[in-house]
Amino acid sequence: MMTEYDRSRLLGLIKSEFKIDWHGIHGANHWARVLHHGKNIGNLRKADLVVVELFGFLHDSCRLNDSRDPKHGERAAEFAHGIHGDYFQLDPKQLDKLCYAMRHHSGGDVSLDATIQTCWDSDRLDLGRVGIMPSQEYLSDEASIFIDLAFDWSIQDPGKSHVR
Repeated sequence: MMTEYDRSRLLGLIKSEFKIDWHGIHGANHWARVLHHGKNIGNLRKADLVVVELFGFLHDSCRLNDSRDPKHGERAAEFAHGIHGDYFQLDPKQLDKLCYAMRHHSGGDVSLDATIQTCWDSDRLDLGRVGIMPSQEYLSDEASIFIDLAFDWSIQDPGKSHVR
């Protein structure tokens, strides 16, 4: 079940609060790739696609820089809690999964929960943008089939991207 919400309103809020380069390695182009990967993997894994989509938009939205920022996932989870009900509406289990996925997306964990792992897979598949080939060790079987394609996409010239 896909919960409807005003995506452009949510993205407008995120953009207005975003502290780093909108077109940088943790900006909108990255989120678009994460969202694309998440929908593909999520369909294969029967994940909760609204949680996966919101993760794509929110997981790096509260970064303070493009390098080491160990609390950015925690800040993103707090941000999501703060705007929940005004910008999107999830049931408590969905909100818990979204916030857990954001808090722990940088830690290298793996999860047996299809939705949480899909969130992490979608982000990890875009590691090529920082010169890292995604590792099957940290991905679901469903995500592993996309490693080469995702890596090639993530290293393309961002000037050729469709997200502006």
